[in-house]
Amino acid sequence: MSRIFCIANQKGGVGKTTTTVNLAAGLARIGQRVLLVDMDPQGNATMGSGVDKHSLPHSVYDVLIGSVTVAEAMRRPADLAEAGCGYAVLGANRELAGAEVELVQLEQREKRLKNALAAVRGDYDFILIDCPPALSLLTLNGLCAAQGVIVPMQCEYFALEGLADLTNTIKLVHANLNRDLRLIGLLRVMFDPRITLQQQVSDQLKRHYGDRVFDTVIPRNVRLAEAPSYGLPGVVFDSHAKGSQAFIAFAHEMVQRGLQA
Repeated sequence: MSRIFCIANQKGGVGKTTTTVNLAAGLARIGQRVLLVDMDPQGNATMGSGVDKHSLPHSVYDVLIGSVTVAEAMRRPADLAEAGCGYAVLGANRELAGAEVELVQLEQREKRLKNALAAVRGDYDFILIDCPPALSLLTLNGLCAAQGVIVPMQCEYFALEGLADLTNTIKLVHANLNRDLRLIGLLRVMFDPRITLQQQVSDQLKRHYGDRVFDTVIPRNVRLAEAPSYGLPGVVFDSHAKGSQAFIAFAHEMVQRGLQA
C-alpha cells in the first residue's frame, strides 16, 4: 500500500512544484513506483513532467467529478521512462479551476480525491500531491487524501509566519477530517549558506522542529530553474547538477526514514 504525501505551503513561490516533480523523479530513479497528482489549476507539475496540459483527454478534474477513474486519466511520459525516472502523472489544467464550484454540490466533497486514489494505492510506493498555494477545496482534498505533509520552505522570516498558518491548518484537518494526517517534515529549499539570515533561520527551524527538518538541503540552482522550460524535472534535465543531486539524496532520505509503503 502506497504512502500518500501532500507537498504544501500556503505561501506562494516557495518551490512546491519544483519539489514535487523532482522528488517524484528522484524516487523513480532509485526504483520506487510513483504517481504524481497535480491539484493546481495552473498545471505546472503536469507540464514540468513532460505532459502537455492543453491536450489532456482526461485530467484530475474528471477524476474529482467522477466521470473517469485515476487509471483512465493518468499518463506515463515517455521521456521520463527513457531517462530511467519514469513515473505516472495525473495531470491538471484550467478546467480544475471550475471544479471547486461543482465539488460544493457533491457528496463527500473534501474526500473525492481520497476515494478515487483508493483504487490505485496498491500500484505505487509513493503518491505525491502538488497542492495550490491557498487553503482551497482542492488543497483540502489533497490534505484529506494524504497521510503526511511535506513543506518546502525558504529560510526567511516571512516563511516562518506562513509555516505557523500551515501547521494550524494541518491540526484542524487532523482533528476534523483526516486522523491520519501529520506533518512529515520541512524541506529547506533555494538555500544559500553564504547568506547569514538563511543560516540563522535554518538553525531556528532545527531547534524548534528537531528531526522533522529533513537532513537534505536543496541549494539554489540555475539548472533546476531552467528545467521546466524543457518540460522536464531537473533530475532528468541535468542529473549531475547540484540541485538534482540534492533531490536524489532527498529521495534516498525519504526511503531511509521508512516513509515508503
